[in-house]
Amino acid sequence: MSRIRIDAVLIQAVIAGALSFAHLHDLAEAAGQDGWKAWAYPISVDLLLVAAWRRMRTTADNRAAWAWFIIALAASLGANVATAGLLDLGNVPAWLRILVAGWPALAFLGGTLLVHAPSAAPEAVPEPLPVPAPPVAPAPEPLPDMTVERAPELPPAPAGEAAPEPAPALAVTIPPALLDHARKLSETHQATTGARIDSATLRARLGVPAPLADAITAQLA
Repeated sequence: MSRIRIDAVLIQAVIAGALSFAHLHDLAEAAGQDGWKAWAYPISVDLLLVAAWRRMRTTADNRAAWAWFIIALAASLGANVATAGLLDLGNVPAWLRILVAGWPALAFLGGTLLVHAPSAAPEAVPEPLPVPAPPVAPAPEPLPDMTVERAPELPPAPAGEAAPEPAPALAVTIPPALLDHARKLSETHQATTGARIDSATLRARLGVPAPLADAITAQLA
């Protein structure tokens, strides 16, 4: 079981509180507040002091708490000084009786304002940062114009002579840019399927005529 530590400051606070309590009781009783009412006045003053002190500790800038703390402190100090022989408790002046009689309403107002005073405004929540839009893929470059030249037709061979060998039906000119694009498609197709791209697939990918697709496939072989 822990021992109770006797602190000199605590003893001094108890003695000072008891004396102040007694002075407030004597002053209230001399001002016409007899019975339990005289004992309630010291409690009212001390509670207002404590409430104002707690409000000052929780709020950095609170002028209302300071004002009510000074009012309660003045009531306590005034009772201590008045009962020290400076005031005739047998003949209390009328203005002091008015102050003592009006103290309960004043203390109730101060306690209510201290309890229901607005707290500090909450810190503003920072707005979330905007999410950057995903990068847009660049538009594909247009394919260059394709030129397809037909071979000239040969005149019919005379009778008795052997027919010459037929010339190729089409002479296809492949633009370098189109060939490079087709080579990239071929490499992608081979990496995906494991087989070389054929003429029909290349024709569908490029959207070119069949002769041009055959010529490009032959260049890629």
